[in-house]
Amino acid sequence: MTIDFWIEKLALLPHPEGGFYKEMYRSEEEIPAVALPNRFKGNRSFSTAIYYLLGRHDFSAFHRIHADETWHFYDGEPLLLRLLHPDGRLEEVMLGVGENCRPMFTVKSGLWFAAKSSETFSLCGCTVAPGFDFADFEMAAAESLSKEFPQHRSIIESFTRS
Repeated sequence: MTIDFWIEKLALLPHPEGGFYKEMYRSEEEIPAVALPNRFKGNRSFSTAIYYLLGRHDFSAFHRIHADETWHFYDGEPLLLRLLHPDGRLEEVMLGVGENCRPMFTVKSGLWFAAKSSETFSLCGCTVAPGFDFADFEMAAAESLSKEFPQHRSIIESFTRS
């Protein structure tokens, strides 16, 4: 399989953080805003799921969301996830099949994270609960994130678009 095969077969669209995606599931039922933590400003679906694809020369820029996001590996080469923890620690996780890889990994809500395919492409899925809403999405700016994590400036500059 190739990146073009998956883009066409799954009807993937460009994603604002980089790569391609398509929402494949959004639960019909919702959690009312009053039952959610204050960081959510409105009702949210119980859960959402997307296909997500990164090619060799692309990356998912540092961003964070208000909910936990579970990544699932499907095809291609391993995907490198980079997570910035509030204590300044940089965590690197290889999502994939093989030595030192995990086929599934959950990024906890509020963590800044980015991703990059290691070779040709990485096809993954992302499941978010409570369901994803772009109102809960924040893209990092290199300068402000570097002030928060100066020890990781070079990585931040490599994985941001502004």
